[in-house]
Amino acid sequence: QLVSEERAWIGCFGEVLAMFEKPVVVDCKGHMLGRLASIVAKELLNGQHVVLVRCEETNMSGSFFRNKLKYLSFLRKRTNVNPTKGPLHFRAPSRIVWRTIRGMIPHKSSRGVAALERLTVCDGVPSAYSAQKKMVIPDALRVNRLKPHRKYCVLGRLSHEVGWKYRDLVQKMEEKRKIDGAAYHEKARAQKQILAKATAAVDA
Repeated sequence: QLVSEERAWIGCFGEVLAMFEKPVVVDCKGHMLGRLASIVAKELLNGQHVVLVRCEETNMSGSFFRNKLKYLSFLRKRTNVNPTKGPLHFRAPSRIVWRTIRGMIPHKSSRGVAALERLTVCDGVPSAYSAQKKMVIPDALRVNRLKPHRKYCVLGRLSHEVGWKYRDLVQKMEEKRKIDGAAYHEKARAQKQILAKATAAVDA
């Protein structure tokens, strides 16, 4: 059965969607970086618009010390004659996630360029997406993919150690967002209870 002129599609996000109908907002907290990137890259190439929020909460397998050594080694890779020609070493978690996804896409072809334009990455949760429904990708969650005794690290800490300057600001904004969200839900719950009582009184 067709849905809005496109076939019904059960995506990796676990529900039936009309393909390309609207952007999917994914909360990156607790997701493994590589598995998240590979799944999102495939969805982008298939035409889906994806927004990734809270990229600083993404997990990486391996100890923090090991991952920091690997990234410091990466920072030493540069063009000898003119370092501005690349490679570019991103420090922000959102840009690191973006670069990981780019590596899984043929980004120099027109198809790959179009796919990357469908991707939006964010540190924290911007106000534009704070009220939208957020999804997870079960196949990329650390609790599903990494054994409990294995070591892992958080991308936000790694970024902070290699030069990202906005960890404290993002944490402050996230705390404010959570307080505002809790107040909103408490108000909505109270209104729902009042409506239920009024409905019961009318029915009685």
